[in-house]
Formats: sequence, structure tokens, C-alpha cells
Amino acid sequence: MIHIAICDDERFLVDSLTALIHQYELEKSEEIKITVYYDGLELIEKYDTTIDLIFLDIQMKLVDGLRAAKRLREMDEKVGIIFLTTLTQHGLKGYKFQALDYIIKPLKYARLRDELDRFLLRRQKEKSPFIVVNNDSGRYKILLNSLRYVETFNRNLLFHSEQENIICYRSMKEIAQELAPHGFVRCHRGCLVNLAYVKAARKLEITLITGETLAISQPKRKEFMEHLTEYWGDML
Repeated sequence: MIHIAICDDERFLVDSLTALIHQYELEKSEEIKITVYYDGLELIEKYDTTIDLIFLDIQMKLVDGLRAAKRLREMDEKVGIIFLTTLTQHGLKGYKFQALDYIIKPLKYARLRDELDRFLLRRQKEKSPFIVVNNDSGRYKILLNSLRYVETFNRNLLFHSEQENIICYRSMKEIAQELAPHGFVRCHRGCLVNLAYVKAARKLEITLITGETLAISQPKRKEFMEHLTEYWGDML
């Protein structure tokens, strides 16, 4: 289910946008919950953290959309915001609050559909993050939750996933930086491990939930154990 909020002080526009969202819901067979707010102040005071996406009018009487967005970002860094405006320059101001986009009124169904399609695609990627790697045989999409570890192999990299092992020609330094936000840590210079697969760490050896064992280098041990302890602490 997607939870969408509409915040606008024009009831006609709220009703129109609600109808368009229901049209999209039927067309795409998506379950959508809609919550309506008629001013930025009401949105701030009654904000529901289960909201996934907000259509936020910029020009409102009590608390306008830009002020509301600033406060929302303090409460919720991830919620999607799409500004509604009659003037392009107002919409551009909203990007400093990490807005996904802005829509010029009056709304058209084709534009709404495109925005919701993009939002759902982005949402799906965030739920199932992946990396794309290239080699001589083609391009491969590897889901990070299936990637156990990456190791150097003949001056290249070998990705060990649940599906298959895939060669990649990128550098370990580059891949380590890209995967660090997703719980991947180097246990030695030539190996990057997904902490979600670590079952145990003893002295200079890691045991994965698959039964595989990997070495921890002495220079990397302290840093690796700190990351693992932090990860396991978050999971408890």
C-alpha cells in the first residue's frame, strides 16, 4: 500500500487530485491511502510518519508549502515531496528541500501518472537495492541482499551472489565506497563482506551463514569488528 498526503487550501483542487489518484489506483491496481490536509500548519501538527509521498501546495494562507517542507524535513528525511504551484519559480525554490519535482496547476492526469510511476520505481529500487556490473559477456544486475562478498580475482573483482559468481572490471576501492552505505565492509585488502551474511567472527576468521570462511587481516580487524558490532547492535 502507498500512503499519499495532499496538502492544499483549495478544496476544488484537493477533490480533483483525489479523483486523479483514484483513477491511477484503478489503472495500476495499486492500493493507495489518501490523507488530506488543508494547510501547512495542519500537516505539521498532524503529520503521519507512515506517509510515503506528499503533494504539497506552495501558496497557502497560514503556513505555506516551503515553510512546511522545511519543518517536515526535520521530522522525516525520506518522505517524497512534490510541490504544487502556479508559478515555475516557486517550484524551483522547493528543490532545496529535496523535493522530487513540482507540478504546475491545473493538474493533468498524464503528468500525475508519470510522477507516480517514477516515484514507485524509485521506491522499489530503495526496497531492493542493487548494483549493475559489466564484463565482456554483458551487464548484470546484482541484488545487494543476495551478494555475500566481493573479492579480488586476477586483477579484477569476483562478486559472490546467491545466483552466480560474476566477474567485474571495476576497482575494489570504487566498489567499497559504493557499497559502504549498504552494510559492506572490507575484512582485508582484497575482500568486501556483506555484514548481513556474517554468522561469527573469531580472531582472524569470519564464518558466513552459508558455512564459508573468510580471512580477516590484522590491519583491518579492529575497524571490521567495530562495524560488525555496530551492525549487530542495530539488529538487536
